[in-house]
Amino acid sequence: MKTLRRYLWKEIATATGFMLFALLSLFTFFDLVAQLDEIGQRGFLLRHALAYVAFTLPSRMYEIMPIAALIGTIYVLSKLAANSEFTIMRVSGMSTRRLMMSLLGIGLMMVALTFLLGEVVSPPAERLAQQTRLKARGGQISVRDFRSGVWVRDVVKEADGTIGAYRFINVRQVSPDVGTKGWRIIEFDSDYRLRSIITADAGRYVQHVGWKLTDVVETKVPRISADANLTDARTEVTKVPEYTWKSELKPDIFGVLLVQPERMAGWDLLQYINHLAENRQQTERYEIAFWGKLFYPWAVLVMMALALPFAYLHVRAGGVSFKIFAGVMLGVAFYGMNKLFAHIGLLNTWPPLVVSALPSLVVLSLAFGALYWIERR
Repeated sequence: MKTLRRYLWKEIATATGFMLFALLSLFTFFDLVAQLDEIGQRGFLLRHALAYVAFTLPSRMYEIMPIAALIGTIYVLSKLAANSEFTIMRVSGMSTRRLMMSLLGIGLMMVALTFLLGEVVSPPAERLAQQTRLKARGGQISVRDFRSGVWVRDVVKEADGTIGAYRFINVRQVSPDVGTKGWRIIEFDSDYRLRSIITADAGRYVQHVGWKLTDVVETKVPRISADANLTDARTEVTKVPEYTWKSELKPDIFGVLLVQPERMAGWDLLQYINHLAENRQQTERYEIAFWGKLFYPWAVLVMMALALPFAYLHVRAGGVSFKIFAGVMLGVAFYGMNKLFAHIGLLNTWPPLVVSALPSLVVLSLAFGALYWIERR
């Protein structure tokens, strides 16, 4: 039985690798064609387009891994059935349960590879791709919500955990290397009374130090109580060439604008969700992306389970080519279902956990239903 398992693993790994290479080549060609219109504009050259497409390869590989696993498994199981090898396996004691366990073994390896791509390799590569494209075109990170730039809300907490102040930070421009220009920091106390306004020409983050702001103008507004003498209250304006501004705000918050939430690392998504939640901002889109990052690698196992019924179909019920075509259609349908549920869930404010898990559960139910129907025949 171990010999049969090793043989099955080898065939599935080879077929999945070949399908992954074929699909990746196809998507790479489409991505390169999509960049051709921009070549020659604003300093964007062919080498920049090639670098951009190369850096996006890990993200593409992560996205198409379940589809490649589905088509590769269908091909192997259909070929074994067509050559009567699968019949010999069943006669040798390969039951449906043992076949599922064999697929589970190779599937877990693919799940680990997919998780590694999505969490370790893809996020920094995707950021490099966007930085390469923006630097070549001499552009800034675009913000669709406000023409005034990026707005971030920050909460300052005291040692006892109570809220001491609220800050509203506006950065007019964010460059691809997360350099910033045009700062405005508006600070209020816990009762939303204006404390100070800081403006700066530029800013750069220094690890373990804070933000180094240049050409800083700070306007401090005095706090006036009911019994205060109004003549003693004055507004103070201070100008300094450089100022160290300490805050929990990290460059990663601005770096979020470079990468789509679905292509960010799960840990970065979780940190950004916590930041938004602490500042009472909407988190639904990033929560859906976070749960999607947790469930998507396991879609490899779901796709392989969906391929299992094809091994029990008689050769005359459809040739290998037809089954591969059916696998491609099923893979595309699953990919589209994931995107559709994400958008519908965001519009209808469905629970992010349900939105992310439901497509896989639907496909898994179809797989087990088809397998039960075939065995009952």
